[in-house]
Amino acid sequence: MLKRGIISTISGGLLAALLSGVAVAEVKSPAMSRPNIVFVLCDDLGYGDVQCLNPEQGKIKTPWVDKLASEGMIFTDVHSGSSVCTPTRYGLMTGRYSWRTKLQRGVVQGFKPNLIAEDRPTVASFLKAQGYHTGIVGKWHLNFDYLDPETGVALKKKNKSSLAPVGSTIPDGPVNRGFDYYHGFHHAGDMRGVIENNKVIAHDDVINMLPRLTRKAVEYIDARAAEKDVPFFLYVPLGSPHTPIVPTEEWQGKSGLGDYGDFVMQTDASVGAILEALDRNGLSDNTLVIFSSDNGCSKAANIPALAKQGHIVSAGMRGSKADLWDGGHRVPFIVRWPGKVAAGSSSDQLICLTDFFATLSELTGKPLPSGSAEDSVSFLPALSGKPIVSTRNGVIHHSYTGHFAYRMGKWKLLLAKGSGGWTSPTEKQMPKGSLPAQLYDMEADPAETTNLYTTHPEVAAQLLAQLEADVARGRSTEGPASQNDVKQINLWKSGQ
Repeated sequence: MLKRGIISTISGGLLAALLSGVAVAEVKSPAMSRPNIVFVLCDDLGYGDVQCLNPEQGKIKTPWVDKLASEGMIFTDVHSGSSVCTPTRYGLMTGRYSWRTKLQRGVVQGFKPNLIAEDRPTVASFLKAQGYHTGIVGKWHLNFDYLDPETGVALKKKNKSSLAPVGSTIPDGPVNRGFDYYHGFHHAGDMRGVIENNKVIAHDDVINMLPRLTRKAVEYIDARAAEKDVPFFLYVPLGSPHTPIVPTEEWQGKSGLGDYGDFVMQTDASVGAILEALDRNGLSDNTLVIFSSDNGCSKAANIPALAKQGHIVSAGMRGSKADLWDGGHRVPFIVRWPGKVAAGSSSDQLICLTDFFATLSELTGKPLPSGSAEDSVSFLPALSGKPIVSTRNGVIHHSYTGHFAYRMGKWKLLLAKGSGGWTSPTEKQMPKGSLPAQLYDMEADPAETTNLYTTHPEVAAQLLAQLEADVARGRSTEGPASQNDVKQINLWKSGQ
């Protein structure tokens, strides 16, 4: 089903590109200009939740994202660095897999020092050094401390629902990791705590967060338009359609599929507001827009109920958020850059969200900072329809429970007996004596139904050896060996 959907999308995209007749300049380094960059990262939006990516089994209308795709390039084989929130965001910001840090599984909960070390370059600090103004509007979810507004002492979280008081300051937040401006919240559990720059400024109802973020993103673009000589990078990690699933009254009932469908539609409208702000300010032609998600759809969306109504959140891929199967981490990825990226085009090249950092390096013509982006490969050539030149042999996948998988070409090796995440069968549900790993041919079997681990042992051994080498060397790309932040990384979480 996925394969068929992708084929139909690619055919349509190529046809649109041919019919458009629009000349497209080659994207090459050094950049002919410094484009503005807007990266919208949805939260728990499944690949199949975008209608143009799932034309046969997607029932939620996403007109704005569909329009963006029609004006740019659809990538069909892009993966987040993990199948859950925090590690994906770490990889996007640093170009390094999060499992190289002390976070070996799960997500962070705030009220702790930033997971990104103070001296580690981020995409924001890199662009800021190139003269960009850098802003983030949305969810950080990489930890930071809160300091008591009266004593200046670091606060501890009292219970799951407690919030840092208004006036609390943040000594190690986004504005200390390369961003000039921040408006948003830490993570879903703390969504009521509204932060601007380095201070908690309000407590607000969660239903107001998506409208707030939309408004603030638009305001940021309007403000930057007054200084057209200074390029900007706007990172918009929305907190939707992640829980709490709270569409506003205006959107309730719009999808006919329930709250989740309504919330996806409201999220799509937020993207539309951002695109309209670029148009209104005459910025669209010189702005690179990227739309993606941090992982697959969550089970909190009530996936079975959506399926009964004909909506398949993972577009035929196996699994969903938290899993090693592709439904956990293959994400929507759409790029628009008028005049540089052919409208209605598509690419099936293998990309990871960690690749954003190296792409920015090639785009700006500036080398990567020392000690950065160890797992990042530029996908800039793909924007011109050319092959990505990579020193990386494959992409490493990582699940909520810390299980590993390795993808190289058409082959994918999973060091897990089941999903490695939340989808049944989980590791605990697998019967005694199950094979310790899974091997799939992703070209012939994109739904990961036929385990070839015992019939192709030489392929499994090759992928495992490459995974072990990439982990041990502290990087998966060419360059000086680096070090992981922990001495030992356990690859076989369910036993070998």
